[in-house]
Amino acid sequence: MKKMPASFVGHGSPMIALDHNELTETYRRLGERILKEFGKPKAILMVSAHWYTHGTLVQSAAKPRQVYDMYGFPKELYELKYEPAGCADLTRAVTDLLGTDVEVDDSWGIDHGTWSILVHIFPKADIPVVQLSVNGLIDARQSYELGQKLASLREKGYLIMGSGNVVHNLRLVEWENKYGNPAADRFDKAIKSAIEVRDDEAVIDYHRYPDADYAVPTPDHFLPLLYILGASQGESPYTFNNVRNLGSMALTGYAFGL
Repeated sequence: MKKMPASFVGHGSPMIALDHNELTETYRRLGERILKEFGKPKAILMVSAHWYTHGTLVQSAAKPRQVYDMYGFPKELYELKYEPAGCADLTRAVTDLLGTDVEVDDSWGIDHGTWSILVHIFPKADIPVVQLSVNGLIDARQSYELGQKLASLREKGYLIMGSGNVVHNLRLVEWENKYGNPAADRFDKAIKSAIEVRDDEAVIDYHRYPDADYAVPTPDHFLPLLYILGASQGESPYTFNNVRNLGSMALTGYAFGL
């Protein structure tokens, strides 16, 4: 069995689940490439920005519920179904690796940070999914180190994914802007440049960039990237969907091990 990739996906608006455009076509091609080159993953460990918790939590439900954790969107978005199975073996592997640093918790489910992108990447929903929460009590370096601890899962046939945004500022969304504003563009470009030469220290120390407070006003959407960098240490990235929209959102994604 080939070592599975690790990937960070910029998910943007929940409406991307219903979209059919260049961004979602890239998601589709990513999934097809993984299946063709690596085979079907045994399961996906998904680190979603929308499960931001006090401590590290992992799911164990045999059939995790689909969570519609967003408000004010069209009816058809709430009617979309993406209902993969869970994976007890993956949950057990995570708890074995993290020990007392993780707790099993099934109070959440598969949120839109997960299903809005997987509906395009693996549309059949036939690959089990286990969500791992973003631990809001640890810092950027500890998030990276946690990813390092999870890296060996890839050698066992598990795909590790993170879902978030390099730039994510809901308070300053520009609804009529189809692109990014200068601050979003500068920060996203700086992070991309660091990742492409695998200067992980620069990404861990993202606060040093002048636009960091604008791009990352809260860490929830940025930290999944650090989990994935830790789980793919030293590997060159395949960069995809390198775009910004709504002024203050970045959709840039990275896959490692392809």
